[in-house]
Order: sequence, then structure tokens, then C-alpha cells
Amino acid sequence: MEPWVIWLLVAALLGIAEIFTLTFALGLLAAAALAAGLAGALGLPFAAQVVVFAAGSVAGIGVVRPIARRHVAQPPPLRSGTAALVGREALTLTEVNRHGGRARIGGEEWTARPYDPDLVIPAGALADVLAIEGATALLYPVSSSAEEQQ
Repeated sequence: MEPWVIWLLVAALLGIAEIFTLTFALGLLAAAALAAGLAGALGLPFAAQVVVFAAGSVAGIGVVRPIARRHVAQPPPLRSGTAALVGREALTLTEVNRHGGRARIGGEEWTARPYDPDLVIPAGALADVLAIEGATALLYPVSSSAEEQQ
């Protein structure tokens, strides 16, 4: 069997192993083996193929892997502005219906309307902020356990 075919088989096995381990290392070694296989397919001698594999492995493990791990370890981006309000709880100050209303979200007063246009949320009710459209909060009422027991 030709050496370049063996390199391709090694690359395939390392790629499959990477899928199961998620180490970032085996995938980079698979890419290096693929490069060595391509070098062999181009007719380079086996010693050159080994050099290509070694150079690819060192470059991948030494350069690419730390960058990839750093990107995976980054904390999620902080939400700010109106995006930070989505998911918070609101207190309705007036009745909120399809035509509008007012709600207090995080200490600020917002215009509001229900996410479902057929709902009417009474004044003093708690609601979840599902979205912000312009300067209007789209709310969905929170059901309390007292209401569910009645």
C-alpha cells in the first residue's frame, strides 16, 4: 500500500477520534496527516512526508490549539441596552392590552403591550419581558401558584 494512502487513513482515524474526544489535538494531527498524505500523493519521498507531518503537527498544536482553546473559554458576551431587559420581570402599572399600557422594568417605566395580542394583562400584574420592539416592551403574564390553585 502506498504511504500516502496510509497517511489518509491515519487522518481519517484521527478525525473520527477527535469527534469523540473534543480535545482539539487529534483534529490538528489529522490535518497534519492529511497534509503529509497530499505530499505523498504529489510524489515527495517518505522522509519529506514525515517532515510535513511533523511541521503540521507542531504548528497545529503549538499555534492553532491555544487560539482555539482561548476562544472556547471566553465568557458569553454581556447583554446591554434593550437586549439586557429581555427575560426580566415587569410590573404592569396600567392595564396592558393590544393598544398599549405601561410597565415598570428594572426601575424604569416603559410602554408595553402583550406579546399575544389577544391577552389583556391587568394593572399590578407580573409579566415576563419576551422582546423589545423600539421603545415598547412585549410582555407575557406570569401565572402565580395562588392563581393556579383557585
